[in-house]
Amino acid sequence: MGESRVLLASMPFAGHIGAMAAVSRELVERGHDVVVHTGAKYRHRFEGTTHLPWSEDFDDARLADAFPSVGDGKGLRSNFANVRDVLVGTGAAQARDVLETRFDLVVTDHLAFGAAMAAEIRSVPWVTVAVTPLVVSRPLARAVSVVAVDPMFNRMRAEVGLGPRASALESFYSPDLVLAQGVSALETVRVPDQVRFVGRLTGAPVATALPEWWPELDGATVVHVTQGTLETDADDLLKPAIEALAGHDALVVCTTGGAPVDTLGALPGNVRAAEFLPHDLLLPRTDLMITNGGWGGVLAAVEAGVPLVVVPGSLDKPQVAKRVARAGVGIVRRKPAGLRAAVDRVLSEPRHRDRARELGREITAAGGAARAADLVEELLRRR
Repeated sequence: MGESRVLLASMPFAGHIGAMAAVSRELVERGHDVVVHTGAKYRHRFEGTTHLPWSEDFDDARLADAFPSVGDGKGLRSNFANVRDVLVGTGAAQARDVLETRFDLVVTDHLAFGAAMAAEIRSVPWVTVAVTPLVVSRPLARAVSVVAVDPMFNRMRAEVGLGPRASALESFYSPDLVLAQGVSALETVRVPDQVRFVGRLTGAPVATALPEWWPELDGATVVHVTQGTLETDADDLLKPAIEALAGHDALVVCTTGGAPVDTLGALPGNVRAAEFLPHDLLLPRTDLMITNGGWGGVLAAVEAGVPLVVVPGSLDKPQVAKRVARAGVGIVRRKPAGLRAAVDRVLSEPRHRDRARELGREITAAGGAARAADLVEELLRRR
């Protein structure tokens, strides 16, 4: 089809950028003029696009510098501040940024509210990319949202001249098309009619220097421990997992998400660590992954057929943990206590690995970024 100008918006969070960059790359390769609205830190991830600066920019690795109310990112108060000040608080500025340019269609990370509002203002069709699990309120949550959440969302809408909406976060799902990562077998909520599952949105593998200990993975039982890229305090999961698995027969491979490896302290003889390791290379050699529940990492593990032990962090991670347990691809522990027993259980019971392999095939078959771009182009043709 002919070239169209697509405005693609992504919150400048590492866990969001990969998925949005995968969609962007596919649209660019198909000849579309893509304008990307995201933070300066991640503009290099969107090759072949025009960068639209994010006026209220921040570094996701130092979030509290820009938003002191978020603090250490832990607990209900911090989570609420994240929604109020980071997501909703920057929404009107995002919309004003986006309205400075021309576009035929918007493709937006579901938490980049400004781009969705800009599409609404211009009466332009828009696509939501659900980077994290779908949110559909149950009656109790809906009642809480009416009192505590809807008002702040509607204040944000009023800042750009839009009227109020009910259902807060859900109202920012496009009525036209929602591209959801994952597959239906991993869902725990009622799936709206406009949702299409596209598996895992990931780009081409990035060339990465591997650590000198990499050959030790050959023939070993490998347990990978990760906290993703947002909640990276090693005391939450990495250090407890290292302590729990010290001396285990498995080779334990930890990634810090960017923090120096020496923050982990002295490592037991069966533990190896790196700041980052490419999942496309590590997971095919992994027997089990321990995670705090980042959606991107969980999907990568399941696609590779790797079962999980989840000790959920904050924000959406408890919802991810519920999906893991319900789908049968792993088990959940509320606290790190008992990790060694959990690991032994998953390694000894093939049902979790068998189920992960089954759903991994479904994730791959869902089509990823290519299928996402097909659906975007269908919407462009219908507009």
